[in-house]
Amino acid sequence: MANFLIVEARFYEDFNDMLISGAKAALEAASHSVEVLTVPGALEIPGAIALAAETGRYDGFVAIGVVIRGETYHFEIVAGESARAIMALTMDGIAIGNGILTVENSDQALVRADPAQKNKGGEAAKAALALLDLQMRFAAAS
Repeated sequence: MANFLIVEARFYEDFNDMLISGAKAALEAASHSVEVLTVPGALEIPGAIALAAETGRYDGFVAIGVVIRGETYHFEIVAGESARAIMALTMDGIAIGNGILTVENSDQALVRADPAQKNKGGEAAKAALALLDLQMRFAAAS
């Protein structure tokens, strides 16, 4: 059994609840334990994951959040930089599933967050599980 940490930027509560529900269901179906940590925004998710990874308490992570395009350039900064930082952590060998939605509007967020529809929270958890599996396979081979 592995221990997973879901790190969420809790800005859009209803969408996050759906994303977390999907992620938890996928991780618990695979018999893993799950904790949830809330941070202020999507830009803080990678930093929180990096800090948590240093503790050695967690085997994998799921990033959860929703970034909806607004009228300013802020959307591009948040969407791009959070994804870039998560990818950098993944390249450092941390098993992370990225479930940060970057969408144009609330309708798109709903379809992607809802476990009964696209279930992107569940997909992010499954990505983290796949990376953890690869990590363990490569460790056993060396």
